[in-house]
Amino acid sequence: MELPFAESYKIKMVEPIRKSTREERERWIKKANYNLFNLNSNQVFIDLLTDSGTGAMSDRQWASMMLGDESYAGASSYYNLKQSIKNIFGFDYFLPTHQGRAAENVLFSALISEGDVVPGNTHFDTTKGHIEFRKATAIDCTIDEAFDTTIHHPFKGNIDLNKLESVFIQYTSDKIPCIIVTVTCNSSGGQPVSMENLREVYQLSKKYGIRVIFDSARFAENAYFIKTREEGYANKTIKEIVAEMYTYADGMTMSSKKDAIVNMGGFIALREEELFKKAAQFNIMYEGYITYGGMSGRDMNALAQGLDEGTEFNYLETRIKQVEYLGSKLKEFGVPVQEPFGGHAIFIDAKRFLPHLPVEQFVAQTLAIELYKEAGVRGVEIGTLLADRDPKTRENRYPKLELLRLAIPRRVYTNNHMDVIAVALKNVFDRREEITSGYRIVNEAPILRHFTVELAPCQEEMSY
Repeated sequence: MELPFAESYKIKMVEPIRKSTREERERWIKKANYNLFNLNSNQVFIDLLTDSGTGAMSDRQWASMMLGDESYAGASSYYNLKQSIKNIFGFDYFLPTHQGRAAENVLFSALISEGDVVPGNTHFDTTKGHIEFRKATAIDCTIDEAFDTTIHHPFKGNIDLNKLESVFIQYTSDKIPCIIVTVTCNSSGGQPVSMENLREVYQLSKKYGIRVIFDSARFAENAYFIKTREEGYANKTIKEIVAEMYTYADGMTMSSKKDAIVNMGGFIALREEELFKKAAQFNIMYEGYITYGGMSGRDMNALAQGLDEGTEFNYLETRIKQVEYLGSKLKEFGVPVQEPFGGHAIFIDAKRFLPHLPVEQFVAQTLAIELYKEAGVRGVEIGTLLADRDPKTRENRYPKLELLRLAIPRRVYTNNHMDVIAVALKNVFDRREEITSGYRIVNEAPILRHFTVELAPCQEEMSY
């Protein structure tokens, strides 16, 4: 008999979590103005708001922290991280930042000007926010298959080359500072980009003289899917696949809080010395000196170790199989999800879950609130709230996908927790027709509103 799959780690420390009553949760979410970001962490039983900075570090990462060099300039921890980035990605120049959106802020300050266009594969919220804050335009060139959650395409994060070339033809190269390729593509359901597509995008971009930047938060998960889904890569190591991936990029931004399995940190890595020098000036203004950039020495050491661990197959297999486990349970219950399953999260298709609710009532947010009230599980809306308003018309933007993301922290929860999540969603799904209305906005910020938005029910809530 074949042995069953088991995790590639054992547990050394635990953290208690508290179960709450439905009455408490209904009171708490109302006080939070129906925004799950406003909940206190001790009001949440299973927290799937994000996989960013929420993972469990290894014993070797904790040991590396004890060796951190906290010198203001030229710390050994900086050079450890510099060497790690060179070994894994092949870039000679890098700038540490305190997290991914800080890396975007620094790099885009050096790259993007008013009136520019930045094509890519469904830019995530902070990426689009930083582009639009500079009065530039993000253009989505993702393949059409990504927007149908029932289609089985192994690489739904791929860029449509015809869409991309039409952007290159429509705009002059001086108006396109870069193309952003997000690996994996979060907004389309944690979907990977194939090596073939990365290569073709790079070749097309070079034809038009456009640099290619990877949004690399989940690059290792992308490499795992290349290894397991793309012909010719089954016998290559994750590190070998990553090395090839980055031969098709001129630079990268990294939120290290994802695939480097740290609680805080990020960086920019580049090939071009001139762009590095320009970005370094903004790094000094916004983050700190170029050899620490908003990070402590101990955190840089943990990050260097995490990059090594996060690019090992056994770790990635354990991590992604847990996501797959939850997805399979939900499919068994008939819950509509984005398929195939992504690397860091399961994405519930809220339009198919609650087809009777109008999109104006924030369908995915409504589902997220119902799941929290059901079992204390906190997810996040990837839909109309996150899409923000059009910066020119100020009208709501309605994306093709209206998703509830259940992002699973790394090495944190057991499959028993996944079972709780699945049954809770099944319970909501069984009574979905009783959910007769959604929510309206009471107060919102002008950009990235989903973090602080205040909502109210469109009509009096029903109690179940």
